[in-house]
Amino acid sequence: MAKWLDNAIFYEIYPQSFQDTNADGIGDFQGIIKRLDYIRELGCNALWLNPCFQSPFGDAGYDVADYYTAAPRYGTNEDLKQLFSEAHERGMHVLLDLVPGHTSVEHKWFLESMKAEKNEYTDRYIWTDSIWESPQNMGSIRGISDRDGSCMVNFFSNQPALNYGFYKKDRPWQQSMEDEGPRATLEAMKNVMRFWLGLGCDGFRVDMAGSLVKNDEEGKGTIKLWQNVREFLDKEFPEAAMVSEWGEPDKSLQGGFHMDFLLHFGPSHYNDLFRCEEPFFSGRGKGDASAFVKKYIENYEKTDKKGLICIPSGNHDMDRLARSLHGDELKVAFAFLLSMPGAPFIYYGDEIGMRHVENLTSVEGGYNRTGARSPMQWDLTPNAGFSSAAKEKLYIGQDEAADRPTVAQQMASEGSLYREVKRLIEIRQSAAALQSNGGIEFVYAKEKKYPLAYTRSSGDEKILVVINPGREEASFEGEYEFKEVIYGFGGEIVYNAGKIAVPGGSAFYIRLG
Repeated sequence: MAKWLDNAIFYEIYPQSFQDTNADGIGDFQGIIKRLDYIRELGCNALWLNPCFQSPFGDAGYDVADYYTAAPRYGTNEDLKQLFSEAHERGMHVLLDLVPGHTSVEHKWFLESMKAEKNEYTDRYIWTDSIWESPQNMGSIRGISDRDGSCMVNFFSNQPALNYGFYKKDRPWQQSMEDEGPRATLEAMKNVMRFWLGLGCDGFRVDMAGSLVKNDEEGKGTIKLWQNVREFLDKEFPEAAMVSEWGEPDKSLQGGFHMDFLLHFGPSHYNDLFRCEEPFFSGRGKGDASAFVKKYIENYEKTDKKGLICIPSGNHDMDRLARSLHGDELKVAFAFLLSMPGAPFIYYGDEIGMRHVENLTSVEGGYNRTGARSPMQWDLTPNAGFSSAAKEKLYIGQDEAADRPTVAQQMASEGSLYREVKRLIEIRQSAAALQSNGGIEFVYAKEKKYPLAYTRSSGDEKILVVINPGREEASFEGEYEFKEVIYGFGGEIVYNAGKIAVPGGSAFYIRLG
């Protein structure tokens, strides 16, 4: 039952930007293997690799052309197998990024589905009956083949939507989940999962997991679909982990996922914390975490207080954390991220405060996101140790600032962000209450007020977490029996006559009696 998730701390790797070992300016599998010891030393014991299958890379590999073949620019299937093996030798697990909702227009399934004559792939994608009708509220591809009809796309026009059926049908061309085409699509995706799990991968982070069944407002059809997948995995690969990009944990956990991602869009208020005009974690102290907490509690209650909601430091789809937070603000933010339920996800480079690189030309459909996908900064050698290629050959531009942070500098500096993140991970791993399954209760989360305080608990262990990103001292009232401060940053916590006061820019974990 994927018990390893209980204390998992993930490191997200964007393969083309992590480490290049063949001087082509693009990261590769051997580069990831080369850096596994670094990731393990930081304290992360699990990896999530962004898509690494064969692709024309119109959307960073989320446009898959062949689910069974590693992208040649990263290496071979054998290299990927070696990566799984090397990770396992270090006590680490690897999730691949599964993209079940759409493929590239270059996928052989789509090329066959475009043919006018009926074949086994005719219904693999969602097509209307007429070139003159497009799917409601969705983009489409039309006029590209002899087949009469328009094909639904999920977002970019090079990503035709795979057909898992419609929960409610309101057009003649729409198929139900039980029709032959949608059932064949689901079986095909199970076969993809079988293949990579058989080669040693430990599970999947599933892209847009809540979007597969169409006209499914309450998610009932999509939940049923994933329950089918869960049944297959329990039978054949019971240790396989499934983490969903869904943003509604009450639905994803019901569908059989082990954990759900908190999305940066939608109703989560995640951006209130890190990425808005006045983030809660800014030292200006003008932010508000109360709406985030209210929504978090709502989701927490819906999941029978399992709390398996993963909160990432960032990812390939959003601005770098260091675009809006700086210096000690980042350390206080990590004190929060590494003390919340669910598995933490650290986006490569966030542990050293890599900056968002401004004004880059879009690469692979990144557009404004491209600045968060720049090459990892390892040391002071050319290209910050990412690649020995000429600078102009780098696939994505790098931070050119003379003071750009590097791993080598931060590992050598006592007060660095890297050192603080490593310390926080060690403390999290030493206390069951702070790990994925520990309970949480918010004890102070007032509107436009600081600090933020909550307790984490597991068995007899109870830990009070107090986070004050603002520069001013902050306090709240409560009766506690302090046993020991197991983590403190930014000064001293004072507890007197039922009042807890903490200095500005501070964070504390206190074991309670």
